[in-house]
Amino acid sequence: LKGAGCAVRQVEAGTLGWTMGWWAPGTKYFSSPERIEIAGVPLVTRDQEKATREEYQAYLRQVAGTLGLDVELGWRVEEIERAGEGFEVGMRRSVRGVGGAEPTGWGEGKTRRVRTDRVVLAIGNMHTARLLGVPGEGLGHVSHYLSDPHEYYGRDVLVVGGKNSAVEAAIRLYRVGARVTVSYRGERFDPERIKYWLLPEIEWLIRKGRIGFLPGSEVESIGEGEVRLRQGGTRVVAPADRVVLLTGYEQDATLFERCGVELEGEERRPVFDPRTMETNIPGLYVAGTATAGSQRRARVFIETSHVHASRIARAITGRGSAGEAEVYGELEES
Repeated sequence: LKGAGCAVRQVEAGTLGWTMGWWAPGTKYFSSPERIEIAGVPLVTRDQEKATREEYQAYLRQVAGTLGLDVELGWRVEEIERAGEGFEVGMRRSVRGVGGAEPTGWGEGKTRRVRTDRVVLAIGNMHTARLLGVPGEGLGHVSHYLSDPHEYYGRDVLVVGGKNSAVEAAIRLYRVGARVTVSYRGERFDPERIKYWLLPEIEWLIRKGRIGFLPGSEVESIGEGEVRLRQGGTRVVAPADRVVLLTGYEQDATLFERCGVELEGEERRPVFDPRTMETNIPGLYVAGTATAGSQRRARVFIETSHVHASRIARAITGRGSAGEAEVYGELEES
């Protein structure tokens, strides 16, 4: 939009690339560098491999600096109201990005309202963890995110989940010296939902007894030092000093709802025109993974979202291309 001559105001509740701050150090993207480049700025990695969390955070800073983007950090948008032909946007100071409430009292009195002709919501869709709803899920040794693998050294760790994030976590934790067991409700890992270089590794480690595997199992309750599961008709108790529940994430659709954006399907995806990315509210657009609602299967990710930006820019300015983005096959991102 800036390149097309628009006056652009960009606000972000947290830091630049907030969601990546949840990732364990050294976590690599599943996409190759050229597929996650933005606006023609090259992404160069140290070893010509896929970018790590840290490399992509540095890349985002480079993009913002190179293109002169003025990203206003620490402002959470809470209201978007129609004002004549445009909108009035209400926001307040924030110390949190997605995935958490503000500290009590924070931001009170630190608000502002701005007028704009159009609004683009690129809010993502990983605001909160998808909870299992079992006793003990809120205990201190339970997490829905993998932290620094070093913290798990020498511990019994139960990883719950069966897609890329869970499989990669299990492999990394085994290699750092944790005693790892994977609980998965499926009987086997789905090759269409696991990256091709991870699947043979996890299967070999399980086959050799290096990583424990509880197929067809579901967590019933979590206690201190153990997790009770049901596997078929049998109850199983797994030792667990730490529990990592990598069962997916949900979108917070509150902003869509407040704006009157129509949501559809079980995943509650916002309704929009795929040619322009405009929602049912004239002048209100949606981009990126925000378009997918709470994905059960990750079909919308960075690679498939580049085209959203060019569609919106062309719809607003009449300039630019709405060409489609290439993707590598049909494998999911996570």
